[in-house]
Amino acid sequence: MKKQLLLLSILYLQVLFGFAQHSHPDTIFAKRINKKIKLDGILSEKVWETTSKISNFTQRELNFGKNVSEKTEVALVYTKDAIYFGIWCYQNPKTIVAKNMSVDADLRNDDNFKIVISPFNDNRGGYFFAINPNGARTDILIAGNEDGNADWNGVWDVKTSITNEGWFAEIEIPFSTLQFKTDNNYNWGINFERGIVLKQEEASWQGWTRDNSIFAVINAGKISGLEDINYTKRFEFKPYSLTGIQYNRNNANNYPLKIGGDLNVNLSPSLKLNLTSFTDFAQVESDRIPVNLSRFSVYYPEKRAFFLEGSDQFNFYLGDRNSVFYTRKLGSENGQTVNIIGAVRLFGKIKKHNIGILNLEENKIDSTSATNNTVLRYKYDIGEQSYIGGIFTNKINNTESNQVLGIDASFQTSKFLKNKNLTVSGSLAISGDDFNASDNGLTYRLFSDYPNDLIDNYMSVSTMQNGFNPELGYLRRSNYRSYSWYFKLTPRIFTNYGVKKMIFKPWGTTIYQTLNTSELESFSNETRPLGAIFKSGEKFEINFIQLFDRLDDNFELTDNAIIPQGKYWMFRNELQFETNQARKLWLSLFYNWGGFYTGKIKTFESEIGLNINKHFNINANYTLNKVVLPGNTIFTNELATYFNYAFTTKLDISFFGQWNSLDNVLLFNFRLHWLPKIGSDIYLVYNTNYDEPIKQVEILKPVTSTGIVKLVWRFTF
Repeated sequence: MKKQLLLLSILYLQVLFGFAQHSHPDTIFAKRINKKIKLDGILSEKVWETTSKISNFTQRELNFGKNVSEKTEVALVYTKDAIYFGIWCYQNPKTIVAKNMSVDADLRNDDNFKIVISPFNDNRGGYFFAINPNGARTDILIAGNEDGNADWNGVWDVKTSITNEGWFAEIEIPFSTLQFKTDNNYNWGINFERGIVLKQEEASWQGWTRDNSIFAVINAGKISGLEDINYTKRFEFKPYSLTGIQYNRNNANNYPLKIGGDLNVNLSPSLKLNLTSFTDFAQVESDRIPVNLSRFSVYYPEKRAFFLEGSDQFNFYLGDRNSVFYTRKLGSENGQTVNIIGAVRLFGKIKKHNIGILNLEENKIDSTSATNNTVLRYKYDIGEQSYIGGIFTNKINNTESNQVLGIDASFQTSKFLKNKNLTVSGSLAISGDDFNASDNGLTYRLFSDYPNDLIDNYMSVSTMQNGFNPELGYLRRSNYRSYSWYFKLTPRIFTNYGVKKMIFKPWGTTIYQTLNTSELESFSNETRPLGAIFKSGEKFEINFIQLFDRLDDNFELTDNAIIPQGKYWMFRNELQFETNQARKLWLSLFYNWGGFYTGKIKTFESEIGLNINKHFNINANYTLNKVVLPGNTIFTNELATYFNYAFTTKLDISFFGQWNSLDNVLLFNFRLHWLPKIGSDIYLVYNTNYDEPIKQVEILKPVTSTGIVKLVWRFTF
């Protein structure tokens, strides 16, 4: 009874103090102009003096509900082709923190200004744009209150300036970068947020709730004054050419010469058609290959630009890291890279109908004929934030014909208990071959999520039969029934002692049963009796972890270490500490120790970042595992280093190097990226790979190396 009263009291306090706020004005007026703004970040045009500004920013961190500590103003003007933002961030220039200059830099630990635009104003998604005082920029395609695709790249530009009064910016976003309704009702949702790092301050224009980030477009304000805007450029053509040299120590050199391109057609402001042919992804950053001491495969995120825009339209997640559609499966057969002959995508929104259609043809390889891949995804908006939908995937070649059909629905609200977030969702899918349902080919999932500032509670149940096989999806495991319950408390106590908020996790539990036997297969639980985030930006955690794993077969950890089949309970302890990454030099430490099957394990991980200046940034991560088994001790090392030097906001060079001793991986990736104009790219990429034992490596003689030059140019008409 006492526990129930405590929980009710906590919920009551959330309702009383945690509500999302709106202040007036909550609408920003967009002024029509006849000629485009000259971007220089100085805001000297007369139109900026005569246009109305908004300045009513309110803190959600650190001092909730108080006015922004530094004067902040925003104005908005537009032509028929683009929208322009004028931004005034007054501040003592000596206190400005801006360590990055390159495109897509992580700006969370720089002074920054964020914009969210929701053209459909449907409380579900939108576009996120962020800048820092150096003119560095990043963007994200928003797909919900908490989710977004950070790898999406829109066509937009920014210029900034720093004076003795603060820092200032001009932003241009072409309307062709956005999708929007064509009913001439341009009552778009919009929100702004300013971050002042030295004060750990975040101030929002509207909806300064701590239960959501700026991604929650349901809390946004509105734009008024937009009219007579359209896609004057309905077609975007991006041809590419590539040349270089591919060296292999055991084979003759290869000199690739490739051409191809993408054609994007704006069928309407809300519906886009993508066509691509002979697609090449040589410029994509190399994957980091981590040391994997588990019996499950590693999930690698998508980085290829063609699959990123509109990716939320195709997502169908099954829980437990499983998904019906995983774009990394495209362009790959039997572990080998396959050329993409061509692909077509149609995605967007028509009123309440969300559409995603993909058809992609892969070239033949070995004895496998050309493969055709099709994905159809549909969602229908219900209410303010909910939907019902379905998915169909189809993969066909001369050796297989695989189909998956699924349905899902989600109820989502930000008004539960007046102003809290709540999501209740379910999905069901069935797979088959040759358009016939497979025996035991069913999976389903039900979950509820209450992700809020004081209480974060997640519960789910899911089942996957052993015959479920999505050839275009990703499966980490199958033939299971799982139960998950994660509960976290983050009260804002001890604030007089420099604490921003405490972090307690009484439990975070997942249970897996083998479906056809109901026998316990895996169990994991993490308890966090103590954790905190400080006002200075530092954080720490103490965790106790309980694990169980049933091995039905021997597990080959390495060539010389075999874990015998059996049932294993393992208990571990964990310490984490991280300094504020806004500092010139920052450090993160992780130490985990305890049971590991028949023996013990100690894992030490450290990460260090050095921000030399706004041009040059270094990051290095090192992980050491010591596994002690009966009669055998194993050490694994993993080192990953990142160097980035930005000459300007449109020209940078980056270096990525990795050493993984468990898999004998040593690789280097060097990339020069120049944007001669926004939307066009020139890449110079050099990759080397040493896939032999490190002691035998000859640095000047890698096993393979590739050097390429790639030009991508953007035409609009």
